[in-house]
Amino acid sequence: MALDDDIAILSEAPLFNLLDRDALRLVAFAADSRPLRAGDTLFRKGDRSDGGYVVSRGLIALDARDDGSPATYLAGPACLIGQTALFTRIRRAATATAREPSGVIRISPSLMRRVLEEFPAAAVAMRDILAEELGQLMQGLEGVRDSLVAVDYESIPGADSVR
Repeated sequence: MALDDDIAILSEAPLFNLLDRDALRLVAFAADSRPLRAGDTLFRKGDRSDGGYVVSRGLIALDARDDGSPATYLAGPACLIGQTALFTRIRRAATATAREPSGVIRISPSLMRRVLEEFPAAAVAMRDILAEELGQLMQGLEGVRDSLVAVDYESIPGADSVR
């Protein structure tokens, strides 16, 4: 894939769509592109990460159960796989397998760090988006906690009469 094609794909991907053209050019130039055949495994659940991936073409199946059941999620062009792995080394939460001939762009944590250092406005924008996502996650978890507490409370004999 040509550099301009990689820039176009990256500009549509989550987080990378916050970068200006110069930052995207740096990412596209310094990142690794990897072709995959149908059935190729990009990584397995539990593997140590080597960065995040943006799908450049094709379709990648993500299977969190890793038991042969249908994939949990299908990632197509411009999808970001492994957002946290852009910033730090983690254990993979799912197995990623190409469903058809595909391609990915791998962005290592060291490349991401370099981009954020050279483009501080992008770093601020990414921080703000990630903080917003974390806030939404926390709200969702609080809702789950409240539901579990309500179910637990209702299971206590005579609890309704105390209210």
